[in-house]
Amino acid sequence: MEVADERPYPITPRDRDGVWIYDFGLTYSGRGDLEAEDTGVSLYMLKPDKRQPFGHKHDEAEEVYVVMAGSGRMKLDDEILDIAKLDAVRVAPGVMRSFEAGSDGLQMLAFGPHHEGDGELIQGWWAD
Repeated sequence: MEVADERPYPITPRDRDGVWIYDFGLTYSGRGDLEAEDTGVSLYMLKPDKRQPFGHKHDEAEEVYVVMAGSGRMKLDDEILDIAKLDAVRVAPGVMRSFEAGSDGLQMLAFGPHHEGDGELIQGWWAD
């Protein structure tokens, strides 16, 4: 598995459409476009055989991830799950997570409550 570049997060500036573009794929935050005040929604698109170079967690927010296309793996603290199209995974507050795409790439939607400033990123968290 190829781990993406270890540059600081975000790798490129966020543009006006809420898109972050990385060497491993992209992330789109739809909360602003939807004018959602208390709900977060994001689209994750990972390129084939790429892994996020960081893990993240929320102290307050519970999230649900739904695989829309492709397959891969999700690391939740010390557990690694195989995931595929239409799988849904609930991630409790406080659980560190990261994603890895299979050979067909990985596209997921993430939903959960929005808590301003609730998040922590750790570079290089999922290392083999």
